[in-house]
Amino acid sequence: MTNTSLRRRITFAVARKDLRIEWNSRVLVNQVAPFAAIVMVLFAFALDNDGILQRVAPGLVWLATLFSMLVVIQRSFSVESADGALDALRVAGVDPTAIFLGKSIALMVQLFALEALLVGTAFVLYNITMSPAGLVEAFVTMLTATAGLACVGTLYGGLAAGVRGRETLLPLLLLPVVAPVLIGATRAMEAAFGSGGAQVSEGWPWIGLLTVFAVLFIALGSVAFGPLVDE
Repeated sequence: MTNTSLRRRITFAVARKDLRIEWNSRVLVNQVAPFAAIVMVLFAFALDNDGILQRVAPGLVWLATLFSMLVVIQRSFSVESADGALDALRVAGVDPTAIFLGKSIALMVQLFALEALLVGTAFVLYNITMSPAGLVEAFVTMLTATAGLACVGTLYGGLAAGVRGRETLLPLLLLPVVAPVLIGATRAMEAAFGSGGAQVSEGWPWIGLLTVFAVLFIALGSVAFGPLVDE
């Protein structure tokens, strides 16, 4: 078996393991999703203006995603730390790149499902409408932005996993790094939603930027995850 095929098998095994833990615990469904929905509802009450809500809806979707992502990452690595699973994988000589990619895929799947829920909530609460082209653009935006967020979240989640006060340290490490993704995803989603008269064509350059960020974060995380976790 080649190194590439072995790495692929380990990657999907780690991803399946994380998703199976989530499926059994239902934390995303029972805790994180309601939390994200409540955030969207609170924004609706706080702003209380249809015009303003429609204008800022893309940013609210991604802010709620970011807040929820912190909860998902902290829980994922707290489970690993409590059971010693991550240490066991490292001692067993499992390729850290495969661990990183597997955990990133699992986080990406969870975040994408959450974003779909939040976009649906925006349709209901903020009276958002989208053209077919806007739906396609929103889907691609979610895909590229989620890939970048998942990789950064996995990298910094692994870094903070064994540190005291990781609940407060993780946001301090993560938020400045994901700021460019948040900006790009918000601008692309504005074009998809047509917020403020934005055209669908205006969002594709931002999606290109999100793709660059995603590729950069995947490459950086694949190289840095092992040394950072070992520290």
